[in-house]
Amino acid sequence: MGICDGRVAIVTGGGRGVGRAYALMLASQGAKVVVNDLGAAANGVGADLSPAQEVVNEIVAKGGEAIVNGSDVSDWAQAHAMVQGAVDQFGHLDILINNAGILRDRMMVNMTEDDWDAVIKVHLKGTFAPAHHAANYWRTESKAGRQRDARIINTSSGSGLFGNIGQANYAAAKGGIASFTIVIARELARIGVTVNAIAPRAQTRMTENLREVSGEALLRRDPEWIAALVTWLASPAARDVTGRVFEAWGFGYSVAGGWTHGPITEASRDPATVEDGVRHILAAARYNAGIDRDTWLNP
Repeated sequence: MGICDGRVAIVTGGGRGVGRAYALMLASQGAKVVVNDLGAAANGVGADLSPAQEVVNEIVAKGGEAIVNGSDVSDWAQAHAMVQGAVDQFGHLDILINNAGILRDRMMVNMTEDDWDAVIKVHLKGTFAPAHHAANYWRTESKAGRQRDARIINTSSGSGLFGNIGQANYAAAKGGIASFTIVIARELARIGVTVNAIAPRAQTRMTENLREVSGEALLRRDPEWIAALVTWLASPAARDVTGRVFEAWGFGYSVAGGWTHGPITEASRDPATVEDGVRHILAAARYNAGIDRDTWLNP
């Protein structure tokens, strides 16, 4: 028996990295898991179902239940088929973890249209499409008197929350996912669906070239630290937690605060009189939270 016993979960991007850790931990806590992964390279090129199959094999070898799914989550029809396939295979769906992603990092002036479109599509549409189809399944269930204690857990990023040079496309998508999470948490509460997001910090193939880490820092970037929080959020115990964005790694968990109302000055219709008031509120305002102003332990 585990905290997710009998629940059915979809994990997108579940073949590697944090997605793999999510799938394995959910299964270890009793969930039946659909491991979705195209098996593309970190930049989104190519396809290979073997990483997802390896995760499924590991789950099954330990006595769990899991299946491979190779749908492109940014494709509307394939995202619908993935959700329906989970229901067809296991009888219902309780948890959707939107984790699939790619990187095309460049300075904005060097970024191509394809770099922008590919990242926005995989991250932002690849979160929206599965969430849309899963929510419609849960709405239908609710109307039929079978309201489920359901979860959507999205993946944002410190880059999207605080900004990181060279990741304009990625940050725009991840910031959008954070806002999307807050909005749909409000929309879906009436049908028993909670919606939260994780901004993970882990050492995976997506991040291994961004900075060198070793020792204690490397240990604290193990995806299992994040998987523990995600698995709890997926469980019935977290039914009252919704609309939140969590930063997570081995050094701790934090609830990230969104935009807040800052200092205020009187408005004017005359641009020549604006400066004094604006200078005053700028001096009184806090700096934007940012990666360079991080309050986390930074080994």
